[in-house]
Amino acid sequence: MTSTALAVPPSSRSMLWPALLLTAGMVVVILSALGFEHIGGYVPCALCLMQRNPYYIGVGVGLAAVISSILRLPPVVTKLLFLTVAVLMLVGMGMGIYHSGVEWKFWEGPASCTIGATGGDTPVNVLDALNATKAPSCTEATLRVLGLSFAGWNVLTSAALAAIALWGVFRKRSA
Repeated sequence: MTSTALAVPPSSRSMLWPALLLTAGMVVVILSALGFEHIGGYVPCALCLMQRNPYYIGVGVGLAAVISSILRLPPVVTKLLFLTVAVLMLVGMGMGIYHSGVEWKFWEGPASCTIGATGGDTPVNVLDALNATKAPSCTEATLRVLGLSFAGWNVLTSAALAAIALWGVFRKRSA
């Protein structure tokens, strides 16, 4: 066997870095959200919790793209995984736009806007704790940084991650 037979195909090698970048980006975003919640004390509302789902799913799909690249599966497999992440991030971006609109009072939020994470210590009587706990409203941003709420920042990060995923799908492979 020649040394070129053992070499990683250029298409597989060139897809690894976008897969790593994409997956790392999603991990950073979700860890940041969990950090604001558990360290910073910002209790998420129902819409905030829903906006995390594309990231939770996307991290798994992103890891599959990394593994696909490492195992040198056909490039179409990794491209389909990138495309899946792009769709997930576009869904997350849409959810962030919707939530931002609710916060800015452009439209009404869902009836579930009063249901959120309870946080705090685990109570002995869960029903009493649920009755006593007031979850944050989806209509009020708990924090704004540079004029954007968490939902607004989710729009930007989701758009950036969707762009990275699409870049992985459509970029030219080097020889």
